[in-house]
Amino acid sequence: MSTANPLEKSAVNGIRTALGIGGVVALIVGILILVWPAKTAAVVTGIIAVYAIIGGLTYAGLGIFSKSMGGWARIGHIVLGVLFIIAGAIAFANLGATAATFAVFLGILVGIMWIVEGVVALTTLSGSASKVWSVFFAIISIIAGITLLFSPLWGALVLWWLLGISLVVLGIIQIARAFTFKGL
Repeated sequence: MSTANPLEKSAVNGIRTALGIGGVVALIVGILILVWPAKTAAVVTGIIAVYAIIGGLTYAGLGIFSKSMGGWARIGHIVLGVLFIIAGAIAFANLGATAATFAVFLGILVGIMWIVEGVVALTTLSGSASKVWSVFFAIISIIAGITLLFSPLWGALVLWWLLGISLVVLGIIQIARAFTFKGL
């Protein structure tokens, strides 16, 4: 005979379902990244392009139909909407090239962030409990950032593969959690 009340049992089942669905989605996306990295990147780029077009239509609609905005605000919303729509259309025109451009951009962005993170770690050395680990982290971060700046596409591809591997591992763990989750 179960001592759990129906509300608690329903909550546990809901959590188990959410964990399972999240795990399956992570596993599938991870496998797709590892098996078809370029095609998956193109699909992600397509999703971003759809978002840009929908966002553009929203901004343009706000600019056209808003009765509370002033003239310049309306014009700004319309221009922003048109720019979003154009960006989405250009992305759709060649998803592969746009995905590669995104990859290079992200590689450069992550490279810069890693360099800054390493420099910041060095500037906080005086308050660090472990100076050796802080210096080690800073050096690795700066070297990794410089490496990404010199080869942003290669670096982005490595990060893409690491994301795929991580999603597969985390998806499997999440599915296992869904089957073993007992309660709150």
